[in-house]
Amino acid sequence: MSRLRIAGVIPARLASTRLERKVLRGLAGRPMVEWVWRAAAGSGLMDPVVVATDSDEVAEVCRDRGIPVAMTSPLCASGSDRVREVARQIESDVYVNIQGDEPTLTAEFFPPLLGLFERPEVQVATLAVRCPASDVHNPNAVKVVTALDGRALYFSRATIPFDRDSSGFSGYRKHLGIYAYRRAALEKFAELPGGWLESIEKLEQLRLLEAGMNIYVANAPADTIGVDTEEDLQRAESVLFSREASGE
Repeated sequence: MSRLRIAGVIPARLASTRLERKVLRGLAGRPMVEWVWRAAAGSGLMDPVVVATDSDEVAEVCRDRGIPVAMTSPLCASGSDRVREVARQIESDVYVNIQGDEPTLTAEFFPPLLGLFERPEVQVATLAVRCPASDVHNPNAVKVVTALDGRALYFSRATIPFDRDSSGFSGYRKHLGIYAYRRAALEKFAELPGGWLESIEKLEQLRLLEAGMNIYVANAPADTIGVDTEEDLQRAESVLFSREASGE
């Protein structure tokens, strides 16, 4: 892993639909995007770690805090498209797509993710965590099933695997939306047309599986709070205040 050049990219779009201006919302004294950047930069595994945005306001806030910025087109349809634009500005072997609305991430999330690239067959990597009982039947919590070698078999908003005999199975895994791509895999992903599985489940990663591209899944150290609502924002801020108080 140490021989690879790894760039971290945090797509940060200001015009979010569910929670207005969320990447700049204040949390425990810092804008949300700064918490994400601090976690990624603190891992010491990626250089550089940049915020990718089409917003001058986001760029100004970041630069005022010493956070590197890569400007991207407002026509980018997804975070993956922003990462691809950054890949054309920054030469690297692996690019990590880090969600800008995951303020409870810590530096400890990145070693298991990037450690997968010690295996030459790994082109795309992501993370999962044991699914909390409250999320097992929640369609907003994406579940993943993997082969014994960590290769993803399927991602779904449904409860997979289905416990047909009601045996009490509790080994569900919740997918966390952080991805890392080797450069060639990122380019191929960006060129793939959307697939029918992706259109049904509304899960971008299914485009890769449907095209025969493998995604490998590492175990994350903990769950995260993805911020989409005011309630999420309050929960995340509570976690961050708690960490600050305990000196973490």
